[in-house]
Amino acid sequence: MNPIPVEVEAGKTYWWCRCGASRTQPFCDGSHKGSGTAPLKWTAETSGRQWFCACKRTATPPFCDGSHKKPADVPG
Repeated sequence: MNPIPVEVEAGKTYWWCRCGASRTQPFCDGSHKGSGTAPLKWTAETSGRQWFCACKRTATPPFCDGSHKKPADVPG
């Protein structure tokens, strides 16, 4: 899955989905409940476009690090 570009606002808190089940990707909609997974809280320091990870394999959550371009069996 390619990263998802989002215009964020400075000072606003966002909850990045870690489980991949949310229908409001890249953000949490509560679909993780009962799964043992919780969203990641992130607060924007500046306004502007950020590229959020959609594949959930990033080493730099909640942002894309290019992991979606690597085969799933290759770490990082």
